[in-house]
Amino acid sequence: MCTVIVHVPETADAPTRVLAVRDEDPTRAWDPLGSWWPELPGVVGVRDTRAGGAWLAADTDAGRLAVVLNRADMLPEERATGSRGHVVLEAVAGRGVADAPPTHGFNLVEVVGGRTRVHHWDGDAVRTVELGPGVHMIAHGDVDDTETARIAAWHDAFPTPAPGDDWWRPWLAALEATTEVPPTDDRAIIRDNRPHGFPTLSLLVCAASVTAAGAEVLYGELDEPGAWNHPTLR
Repeated sequence: MCTVIVHVPETADAPTRVLAVRDEDPTRAWDPLGSWWPELPGVVGVRDTRAGGAWLAADTDAGRLAVVLNRADMLPEERATGSRGHVVLEAVAGRGVADAPPTHGFNLVEVVGGRTRVHHWDGDAVRTVELGPGVHMIAHGDVDDTETARIAAWHDAFPTPAPGDDWWRPWLAALEATTEVPPTDDRAIIRDNRPHGFPTLSLLVCAASVTAAGAEVLYGELDEPGAWNHPTLR
């Protein structure tokens, strides 16, 4: 039940800004932002140690970024043989999304230069949405879905980013402001999903800036899963 905020610029030559919060089972090992895939030179990401894929990855030279969020589906277990994290690597390598990925459902946010798309996979068909200029928010449903409590509560809390290297600071401040509700609240972005039947908690935050000339990703972990501590992004 991760959350992604993305600002699509008015012009394709301006940077696309992304803030992503990862929710995962704290007992499932991960590797922090790094160059974990020698077969993909120039790609950095947050690696799932068990399956070898990525939650978020970027090609820093080619100006591509992808991040995956879980989405409900009705896919039988025997068909869900693949890892969502490998969908991220395929996308960031420029190979796109398969027509019928062998994974459970996902929302894949894909930024290529000045273009941002979200691919929705529900186990039946892949549906792709092109995002227009402005601030958008994605969780486990559709883009800007006001039926999702955290999107209804906080979408407008994230301002249009200002130019400059510290563009992410107002968004991190907005994220901190959302913690006025407890992590078990439906409106929470920094979350403890265990009361909702999932073993996942918010673990880390990434901020990314993407243009056709390249991508920069910053990374910071929460000191305690599901608890805000204003992480240092670097």
